[in-house]
Amino acid sequence: MKKLDYENLPSPCWLLEESRLLDNLKIFEKLKKKSGAKVLLALKGYALWKSFDTIQLYLDGCCASGLHEAKLAAEVFQKEVHTYAPAFKENEFHEIATLSHHLVFNSPEQFRRFSHQAKAINPSLSLGLRVNPEYSVSPKEIYNPCGIHSRLGTTLENFDEGILKHLEGLHFHALCEQDAEALEAVLENFEAKFGKYIPQMKWINFGGGHHITRKGYDIDKLITLIKHFKETYDIDVYLEPGEAVGWEIGTLRATVLDIVHNGIDIAILDTSAEAHMPDTIIMPYRAKVQNAGTANEKSYTYRLAGNTCLAGDIMGDYSFDKPLAVGETIIFEDQMHYTMVKSTTFNGIKLPSIAIQRVDGSIDLVREFDYEDFKGRLS
Repeated sequence: MKKLDYENLPSPCWLLEESRLLDNLKIFEKLKKKSGAKVLLALKGYALWKSFDTIQLYLDGCCASGLHEAKLAAEVFQKEVHTYAPAFKENEFHEIATLSHHLVFNSPEQFRRFSHQAKAINPSLSLGLRVNPEYSVSPKEIYNPCGIHSRLGTTLENFDEGILKHLEGLHFHALCEQDAEALEAVLENFEAKFGKYIPQMKWINFGGGHHITRKGYDIDKLITLIKHFKETYDIDVYLEPGEAVGWEIGTLRATVLDIVHNGIDIAILDTSAEAHMPDTIIMPYRAKVQNAGTANEKSYTYRLAGNTCLAGDIMGDYSFDKPLAVGETIIFEDQMHYTMVKSTTFNGIKLPSIAIQRVDGSIDLVREFDYEDFKGRLS
C-alpha cells in the first residue's frame, strides 16, 4: 500500500472514508443491541474487502449470491456465511455447501435436488427457502423482487409442504432503499401468506433494501418491528443490508479531460457512468457532485460525460460557480455501494483506483488497475 495525500490521488479513484463507515456501523451496533437481530453484509452491494477488518467488528457475517462471494466471505470476513442463489450449479455446490452456514434455495425443486447432498457435505448447515410475499412498494420495477412473473422466491401457490421436515428458515426480500414503514407492510403480507409455517422455523431472514443509515430513517420503528416479531415467534431474525453499510461513506474522484460545445458545454471526464457508476443509468438516478448544483442553478452549466464511445455515457447536467477547466477534479458523492461490485472495463476504460482515508486522516492507496486487469479477464 502507498501512503498518499489528496493532491497525489490517482484519477479516477474511489476514496472510502473510514470514519463515515464507522458512523454507519455504530448505527447497526445500536440496532443489534436493542432489537436482538443479526446483521449480515450483503456482498452484492458492497465488497471492498480491504475494509472487512473494520466491518467484522460490528456485523455477524456476510450473505453471498454464489460461490465467489461465499469464498470471499469465508476467506476474509471469517464469520457467518449465508448463501442464496436463484439456482445452484452442480459443479459448484460441494464447495458452496462446505463454506456456508445457512444455505437458502430459491425453489422447492432446488431444495429437493440439493438438500440431502448439502447435509451430507456439511451436517451443520441450516437450510432455508426464499419465499415471495407477493407484495412490494419498490420504487423501480427493475429492482422489484416481488414484481409480476418474478423468478425470485417461491410464492405460496408453489410452496411444497413436503420439504418442511428439512426446512429451518424462510427468507424474503422485498425492499429497495426503503424505510421501516415499507417493511411493516411487507411483514403483514409475509405473515398472512406464510405465517402458519413460521413457528416451525429457527430463523427468518428479512432480506435487504432497508435504508437504515439514511438520514430520517425511523430506526426505532425498525427495532420495534423486529422485537415484536422475535417475541411473537421466539425466532432468530436476520437482516442483510449492503447499500446501507456503504451509504455515503465515500466518493469517486475524476478529472476533466476536455470541454467541447454542441449546443451546451460538455465536460469529458476520465471516468464513466456506464462502466464505473452503472446504477446512475440503470436506476436511473442523479449522482450528487461536490460543490455543484442543478442545471442553471449556478453561473456555469456543463453536461458531465464519460470517456467511452457509448452515446448515453452521461452523468447529467450540473452547474458550478466558476468555469470548469481541463485538469480540474470532479468529485461524485456516495459512490461506494453498487459501483465497485458492478464496474467493468467496457471500451477498455481503466478501472478507478481504490483508496481508504483512515480515521487519523492518512490515505492508503490499496489498489491500482492497469492493462493486465483488462487483458486478464478476456481471452
